[in-house]
Amino acid sequence: MLAERLAQVEERIQNAVNRAGRKREEITLVAVTKKFPAQVTREAYELGLRCFGENYVQEFERKHPSLTDLTGAEFHLIGHLQSNKSRIAGEIFQVLETVDSEKLARRLDQLNRPLEVMIEVKLSHEESKEGAAPESLPALIACIRACPNLRLTGLMTMPPWCDDPEITRPYFRELASLARMHGLAKLSMGMSHDLEAAIEEGSTHIRVGTALFGPRTKE
Repeated sequence: MLAERLAQVEERIQNAVNRAGRKREEITLVAVTKKFPAQVTREAYELGLRCFGENYVQEFERKHPSLTDLTGAEFHLIGHLQSNKSRIAGEIFQVLETVDSEKLARRLDQLNRPLEVMIEVKLSHEESKEGAAPESLPALIACIRACPNLRLTGLMTMPPWCDDPEITRPYFRELASLARMHGLAKLSMGMSHDLEAAIEEGSTHIRVGTALFGPRTKE
């Protein structure tokens, strides 16, 4: 079942890059394994996936010991990171996509471990959404670039959820514009339901869970 779903997702990605005049190798598929056991991550790895996204530090902290033998696997934190969990996150993730404050950046830098980071940008007016305001980006980017242990590579965003990808497309377009303005190459945007629109607007990292692994168990 996972192999079939992966093939379907790959077909969607290929169709989107064809429409956008892009290349498949420009897109990183981040398999979102939150709420799934470590065995699911292992099965995805065996099918060739190497990039995995997790939302919760404590959940992945429990799974991480059983995944350390997956050579070449890269784990991304794609959920909100509280400052008090920065030490643990910095030890178990290679990429932190949700840095949103100077305080958090400095905490991560103090871990003295090389980390790739992206800035989460809040483009939605929803109270539940996290991220840095677009107008705060110059100062935050300068702060991160001054941290010797952090390598800033891009921006990420979580637009309001909507079945219609045309509703979320403007958010992708805005993030791409901000990335160009600040000279950042990577764009983490797009999920199972709107990955095509994200790719067409310049996404380099699509975060796909449901389309690969099916619905998650509700808590």
